[in-house]
This record gives sequence, structure tokens and C-alpha cells, in this order.
Amino acid sequence: MRLKIAPREKDNRHTSYPPVHFLPFNPCLLTDTPTTPRQCLLTASFRYCKMGLHPAFLGNGQSRSVCMARLCVSRNQSNDNLMNTNISRISLLLSLMLAGALRADTNINTPPVSPATHQHVFNVRDYGAVGDDQTDNTVAFSKCLEALVAAGGGRMFLPDGVYRGRITIPPVSRPTPSWISVEIIGASEPAPVFGTMGNFPLQNHGTIVKSLATEGAAVVSAARPPSGQDLYCRFSAVYVVLRNLDVRTCDNPAIGGIDLTYAMQCRLKNVFINTGVYNVQASKPTHGTRGLVTPLTNNAALTVLRNVVVTGYHTGIVVYEHTDGENINLGSNINGLEFAGACHASRFGRVGAQRCTHAVSVTGKHGFSIEQLDIEQAGPRQTDAKNEWQTTVSDVNDPDNLGVADINYWVVIGNVGARDVFIKKCGASIQARRIGLPS
Repeated sequence: MRLKIAPREKDNRHTSYPPVHFLPFNPCLLTDTPTTPRQCLLTASFRYCKMGLHPAFLGNGQSRSVCMARLCVSRNQSNDNLMNTNISRISLLLSLMLAGALRADTNINTPPVSPATHQHVFNVRDYGAVGDDQTDNTVAFSKCLEALVAAGGGRMFLPDGVYRGRITIPPVSRPTPSWISVEIIGASEPAPVFGTMGNFPLQNHGTIVKSLATEGAAVVSAARPPSGQDLYCRFSAVYVVLRNLDVRTCDNPAIGGIDLTYAMQCRLKNVFINTGVYNVQASKPTHGTRGLVTPLTNNAALTVLRNVVVTGYHTGIVVYEHTDGENINLGSNINGLEFAGACHASRFGRVGAQRCTHAVSVTGKHGFSIEQLDIEQAGPRQTDAKNEWQTTVSDVNDPDNLGVADINYWVVIGNVGARDVFIKKCGASIQARRIGLPS
């Protein structure tokens, strides 16, 4: 759109900046590329200068418009004076606009805001927790969660560090009218160190919650409400969200990793549950412990697992009903996935099972599907006296024929390659098909 402005009569009485005629204009229309306030303003400003136009801001604090103006200058005014005047004044305007755009775009003069300053976000360090791999933070964790529950739910935030101690989510029950969200979030995503060969020590980087206890509750758990006070069917009235956590015990663990048996619902993402050693070097688990237990049958129908890795346990994940899993990896567990009794079905997308004695075990009636079960069995010269327990006995173990399932599998033997050697023990109602073969 062009502006048609009548020539201005010469007026020697005034030496001020020529009058400006404004037209509201959206700078984003000038180019396809700018996406931030700074980019829009710079694009508009430089194009206006090139066209001999003057950019300016109008605004009331809530919105801004970029306006165009035709510089109307007397014909008798010196070209040199005109150039000098325009350059100096446009430079000043560009400087002011750039400063405003930078503030709007990046807030460079404002220090980063800690997540704990937001409403319903509770930083464990504010309650005395120390991530030094020495201090027992169990009491600090409990104080933080008590404040969170009293506030009606929220987020427990753990900055990076190695936090000794156990996290126990207190029971939420009557008179609470409905369940609440309890998020336990680490500052950064863990590196899930697992594999089928070699020796790669686990690092103390990220947000690590660690307990070397030899008895008692899991490292992270949801407590059961007192009898008769539960809001619904024995469950604590909590929707538990765990994200960006490395949960550790010790080799041949005597306690579980995460136990959400009595949580109504849960969602896990980017969670690495391990025993502090690279899974190939893990000792045989002899205590019957479980890396993860999902909410018990008759739960509130929302159990979501994303990017979850469990290594070194007797059972990697105990699966109850309504479980939806994607990108699950189970390294060196006696039982990778254990499907317990359920009324409703469960679904898994990709599941990796490396060096598990039984990749999938069925201990209760359960309908389920696994869209891709990718298995690597220990091959020749890949076990020794300490880890020979990681030799595969079965890929599916359903001795009582309790499972009703569809599984698409792919099997690799270490040091050998892909082979169609799927081992199914019983499982009369489990349909297993190698990827690429007809149904």
C-alpha cells in the first residue's frame, strides 16, 4: 500500500523534523521469515529505511503497531543536510526499537526464574534436601510432599544431584473429594546406560534418587491409605507423574525401584530404574524385587509409560490393567515384563528385552498386545560365571496359559545376528508372529 501525500510548501521558519503521517501496518506482512518481535521490527525498520520511510512505534502497553510515514522535505533543503538528518534520526529510532525488541524477545536483563517460584512447584532444596550423594534426604522429601499435598497437588522439583533417601508419596484419602496430581520431576533427562556387551559404568549426572537400603519400601512409592479412609477401592487419591529421574538401588537389590501399586493413575516419562551397575555385569537378583510396579487392577484407567528403562531386577515391570507403554527397554532382568491379573487389556508399542531370562512372563489372566518385541539373547562367549543367569530360557513364559495376546517379535542372538528362534513356553492363547511373516 502506498501513501499519497501532497508536497509541502517551503517554510523557512521551521527547522524541526518534517511532519509524519501515520498508517497502521503489520510488520510481519513484509516477510515470510520473521517469527519473533525482534525479527519483525528489524525487518520492517530496514525496509522502511530503504524506501525512505520512517518507522515508529505506537502503543498503549498492551499492543504495538508499526507505522509508516513519508518524509516530506522542502525541495530547497540541502541534500547533504537531509541525508545527515535522516541518518542520525533513523539510527536513533532503530536503536530504541532494537532495545525494546530485545526486551520483548529475550528479556536479557531479567535473570532466569527458578521453577520453584511458580505456584504449586515445590523445590526439594527449600525443604532441606541436598544432592551430595551422602545426606539422607528422606525427611526433606516427606516435608516437601506434605506441603504439596496440603496445597491440593503440584510439582516436586529436584535440581540435578545425587539424592540419597526414599520418596514416599503420603496417602491422600477422605475428605478429599477427588484425586490430585503429584508430579516428581528432575531437572534433566537421564542417560539410560544399558546394553548387551562391554562394561560401561553409570555416571552420577542428572537427577538421581538413590537408596541402598536392604529392606522396606521402594525408592519411590505411593503409600496406601488407612483402611476405610480410601476414596476409591484401596487406592490413594493421586495421579502420579514421574519424569526425568534416575532411580537407583544396589547390585542384587533388596528393595524395589518404583512401587505405584496404590496410586490411582500414573504417567512415567524418561525414567531409568537401575541397580547402579551396567546390566551386563549385574549379579543375579535373589530377593524377588521389582523395578516398577504399576497401579493395581481396578485402578482409575490411566497408566502411561514412555521411555522407561529397567535393569538388574528380578522383575523389570509388573503390568496391571490399562497400561499403555512405548519405547520400553528391559536389560538383564529375570522377568522383563510380568503381566499380572487384569480385567482390562494393556498395549505396548516397542519393547526391547536384552539378556533377560524371560522377556515376557504371565502370572495372571491378562489380555495384551506388543506391536514390536525386539529381543537380544546372549550369544556365544557373551556370558561368564557371574552373569550366566542372563542366558535366555524363554521369550514368553506363560506356564498356566493365562495370557491372551498378540506379539510381533524380532530376535537377535549376540555375536550371531537375527534368527527366528523365538522360544514360547506354553501360552496357548498367545499369538506370536515374526515381523515380516504373514499372520
